Amino acid sequence: MKKISVIGAGQMGLGIAQMGAQAKYDMLMYDISEDVLDKAVTGIIKNLDKGIERGKLTAGAKEAALSHLKTTTSIDDIAGSELVIEAAPEIVKLKLEIFNKVCEICGPDVYIATNTSSQSITELAGGVLRPDRFAGMHFFNPVHLMKLVELIRGMETSDETVAVIKKVAEDMGKEVVEVNEAPGFVTSRMNALIGNEAFHMLEEGVASARDIDKAIKLGLNHPMGPFEMIDLVGLDTRLRTMEYLHATLGENFRPSVLHRKYVLAGRLGKKVGKGVYEY
Repeated sequence: MKKISVIGAGQMGLGIAQMGAQAKYDMLMYDISEDVLDKAVTGIIKNLDKGIERGKLTAGAKEAALSHLKTTTSIDDIAGSELVIEAAPEIVKLKLEIFNKVCEICGPDVYIATNTSSQSITELAGGVLRPDRFAGMHFFNPVHLMKLVELIRGMETSDETVAVIKKVAEDMGKEVVEVNEAPGFVTSRMNALIGNEAFHMLEEGVASARDIDKAIKLGLNHPMGPFEMIDLVGLDTRLRTMEYLHATLGENFRPSVLHRKYVLAGRLGKKVGKGVYEY
């Protein structure tokens, strides 16, 4: 495999493109916005420079990675891709439209992976010509630092597809866990419960947001507190995940009223400068 395209140049898309470029795949990052693409490339360069500062990368490795990275606002440029990784917002209709377009441009033999954090792989595979060549490839934020990829099988995902995507993830330096079709997979399902309970405790006045985060980090040895995590992921993104899990798994996953209020108030997390915390 040589050419991989990433659909979406947000925080997850840029991280996936960076790791693929560092693994010497020819990475094409597509987005409808030139400004978003420029911001993504700036973010990748910043990540690589930090790697050099920490002694994890050389200047030569940075230049090599950037030589394997291209961007485009023309979806037709993904033609010839052997693998397409979708990293668009968690909106099923949007994802299905993307998959239809990918199949139209790349043909039936392209492998397609979705970076969804919770949606049904079997349902999303309904938007492709070859469901056997479709799987979930769930990266974690920030992609260049987090080691895990959840590789999720849909009902018709083939062993060959699992092997191909697993190799790509491992070439990117990731550890892979294989997960069968289930809402929220492993990590999103657990994180959703923790974050939702944190909102309930904040609403009940059990403790402040900072003290809840501090307790979880120091008492349970989590690297981030639940509110720090939610602000990083995006409160709107997490709310969509919660709504999906509530619909598929039941009342344990009903989103907190306080969480909804934050979203309605436009407090969506770090990406807008304010979430549970202000930045």
